[in-house]
Amino acid sequence: MFSVEEQFNAIKRGTLEIVPEEALKAKLKKSHETGKPLKIKLGLDPTAPYIHLGHAVVLRKMRMFQDFGHEVFIIIGDFTASIGDPSGRSITRPQLTQEEIGANAQTYYDQYCLILDKSKTKVVFNSEWLGSLTFTDALRIAAKVTDFANRLSDGKPISLHELLYPVCQAYDSVILEADVEVGGTDQKFNILMGRDLQTQYGQEEQVGLFMPILTGLDGVQKMSKSLDNYVGIAEPPKDMFGKLMSISDEMMTEYFTLCTDVSLEEIDQIRNDLASGKAHPMNVKKRLAREIVSIYHSKEAAVNAEAEFERVFSQREIPEDMPEIEIKASDLDDGTILLPRLLVKAGMAPSSSEARRLVQQGAVTIDGEKWNDPFAPFSPRDGQVIKSGKLKFGKIKLD
Repeated sequence: MFSVEEQFNAIKRGTLEIVPEEALKAKLKKSHETGKPLKIKLGLDPTAPYIHLGHAVVLRKMRMFQDFGHEVFIIIGDFTASIGDPSGRSITRPQLTQEEIGANAQTYYDQYCLILDKSKTKVVFNSEWLGSLTFTDALRIAAKVTDFANRLSDGKPISLHELLYPVCQAYDSVILEADVEVGGTDQKFNILMGRDLQTQYGQEEQVGLFMPILTGLDGVQKMSKSLDNYVGIAEPPKDMFGKLMSISDEMMTEYFTLCTDVSLEEIDQIRNDLASGKAHPMNVKKRLAREIVSIYHSKEAAVNAEAEFERVFSQREIPEDMPEIEIKASDLDDGTILLPRLLVKAGMAPSSSEARRLVQQGAVTIDGEKWNDPFAPFSPRDGQVIKSGKLKFGKIKLD
């Protein structure tokens, strides 16, 4: 049994805010005394099924609760995904079909079980209760919610749909009788509304535990697949390792804190050693990459990934294995293709504009030779090796 203080200190690691802290301590104390586990809630809308390290920040916190003996509930928002999620933004997330929701939910399940203990994770779909509500039921629930003043005072257009979405998420907490809801800072309004609605139903309020948004590899924006600044938790070890080696030195302590199990005391020592020059940033970054790869693969895989990284990037060699870039005759115009189009087709750039920028910056090579003109026709040959940036390689295969 872990003591209340041990649990609280571990849970608090890396959090931005716990609302309120004293309530979490009280819940942990009561659970410790009664032997009754807390119900820990995480809501997931299956709209973007590719899980990366940014998502893992929250999932790893959920796993910590599991290790302390508490119950983890994943609420798959299939009902809310079917109507779209505005999340306080002017552009709503797209509405999904039931087939898309089902496929995404399964993909989520396969990936988050790389972090959570599958045997201790309870998965429920909020369509089970939201889908059966009558219009009268919905109005009665909505009548219990009044805390929209700040949202309305911004003077921005807001739809009724946007107002009702947080009510749906809050009602999930009522049905579950959640003790703690974990989420990113972008979910603060919705999670706090769950507390308010639970009060209206005579329940003990859940604690809101808010995790920071992980900075992406670019060091500017949050980690996102659409921004191509992400590390997927299901990526091959060598890809994970190589991507992590691209982060700035300034970001290393953030990643150590949010993405690894290294103790806070050791992270402080790493920070001091970097500042004093006692530790070389390259060696620290390799340690970081090994730690993260080991979590999602194995220590052996991490060691092998480091060796491959040193062989390719330190010794300027090409990878032993690389994906093929299949080019069909229909892709060519008089035997040529624009290189930016080829990069996008091969998944080596997220968009044509980004591909053009990479070429113009000299970040793209063909058989080791830089290609600087994004508008010059390129005549591909079988077996040519294309490198985009520091990390992405591909070998041309003419069909």
